[in-house]
Amino acid sequence: MPPDLIIFDCDGVLIDSEGIASEVVAQDLTALGWPMSAAEAMTLFVGMNLTNMVPMIEARLGRPLHHAWVQELAAKLVAGMQAGARLIEGADKLLHEVTARGIPWRVASNSSTNELDAKFTRTGLMGLTKGRCFSATDILARGGRPKPAPDLYLAAAQDAGIPPARCVVLEDSPLGVRGAVAAGMLCYGFAPHGEAAPLLAEGAKEVFTALDQFAGVLS
Repeated sequence: MPPDLIIFDCDGVLIDSEGIASEVVAQDLTALGWPMSAAEAMTLFVGMNLTNMVPMIEARLGRPLHHAWVQELAAKLVAGMQAGARLIEGADKLLHEVTARGIPWRVASNSSTNELDAKFTRTGLMGLTKGRCFSATDILARGGRPKPAPDLYLAAAQDAGIPPARCVVLEDSPLGVRGAVAAGMLCYGFAPHGEAAPLLAEGAKEVFTALDQFAGVLS
C-alpha cells in the first residue's frame, strides 16, 4: 500500500545545491575571520537553517554577527542557486511518477522561500512544486522551528490533511532524519555518496543511493 503523503527534502534530494551553498558559506565565513573550505562548511552546516547557524558562528568568532548577516547571506545563496542549481539525477522522473500515481507530496526544506523559488525555477521544477513547498521562512514566520525540529514536516502533513503516521519522508541529512522521526513519520535516507551510517543512526528505515530505488516505496 503506498503512503498517503510523501515529503521530500530539497537540497541533496531533489536539487544538487549543497556544494554551491557550502562554497558561499565558506567564502563568507573566511571573510569574517573563520578560515574555512567548502568541504568543511558542508560537514559543519549541511541541513542547517541559517538562523540555527548563527550561535555556532558567533561562538567561534567570539563576537556577534551584524544584524543583517542572515538576510545578506540568504541573498548570496539565492544568487548562487540562480546561477548553478542542478537536478539530482532522477528527481524530475521521480516527482512526475509520484504525481502520475496520484500520491500527494510536499517539499519541506530548511532553505528560504526565495532560495526554493530560485532552485526550482532554474531546474524547471517550479510547475510541479508550486503550492507544495514548506520552507524555514514559512515555519519561522508562524513561530515554529526549522529542522531538526519536526515543525516543517508536521506543517506539510497538516496542509495535506494526512496523519503523520501515514507520511513517508525522504531525507539526506542526519538533522532532517531526526526531525522526521520526531514528527512520527517513516523516514528513508538518501546517500548517493555512501554516507548511510549517520542517517541510520538517526532512525532512517533504509538508505538509498539512487532515487530510482525509492520507487519501491510507492507501491
